[in-house]
Amino acid sequence: MKSVLFDYPKSSAFGRVVPKSKIYEHVSPGKALKELFVRQVDQIVWQYKLAPETVNLRQTPSVPEIEIFTLTLKDGQLKHDVLRSIDQAIAFPLVFELLYEGKCKVIAAYKRPSEADAARWVVSDYFESAWLPIETPRKPLPVVLNLEALYEQLLAPLMPSPARQGERLQQRVERMSMIRLKQREVEKCEGRIQKEKQFNRKVEINAELRALKRELQCVLS
Repeated sequence: MKSVLFDYPKSSAFGRVVPKSKIYEHVSPGKALKELFVRQVDQIVWQYKLAPETVNLRQTPSVPEIEIFTLTLKDGQLKHDVLRSIDQAIAFPLVFELLYEGKCKVIAAYKRPSEADAARWVVSDYFESAWLPIETPRKPLPVVLNLEALYEQLLAPLMPSPARQGERLQQRVERMSMIRLKQREVEKCEGRIQKEKQFNRKVEINAELRALKRELQCVLS
C-alpha cells in the first residue's frame, strides 16, 4: 500500500478541540447518532487547516481549503454516519485520522460542491487505509500547483483500485462506487448459490455469477 500518512506543515497547525455539541448544532442529529458519538468518539480535534495562507497553494472553487481532523476512538470502532455528520457540518473537504491504542487509520470521502446548488456539498462513500502504527514515518506533502491537486493526492492512496490512464478524481470515485456495488452483487449471488437446493437453479445462478464477475473485472481494470 502507498504511504497514507503525511507530515502536515507546522504553518497549517490549528489544534482546536471541537465539542460534539458544535457538530450537533449543524446537523440536528437524532438519538441514535448522538449515541454513536458518545459510545465511539472520545475527542475530536481540528488538527490542521490547509489553506492558501498556511501552505502557499492556490485555492480552487471546489477546494478552497482542506481540513484535517483527528478522532480519538473509545473502542476502535466508528460508524461512517459519524464521519458523514462531521462532513455535513464543515463546509470544506475533510480528511480524518482515527486514533486508537497507538494506531492510526486515515479515512476520507470525496467531497465536492453540488452542481445543482453550490452551497451544498456532495459526499461520496468513504475510503480508508489499514490501521498503521502511530510511529509510522510520515512523508512530506506532494509538490502540486493548487489545493485541488493536493486533495487528489491525499485521497489517491486510500483508493482500493489504481487510477486508469487520464482518469480524473471524480471519475475514479464513481468507478470505485461501481466496484463496491458489483462486489456486493457478487457476494449476494454467491450466497444464493449456497442456499439453493435445486440443481437447475444452481446452474442458472452460476451463470449469473460468472456474468457479474466479468462486469466486476471490467470496472476493476
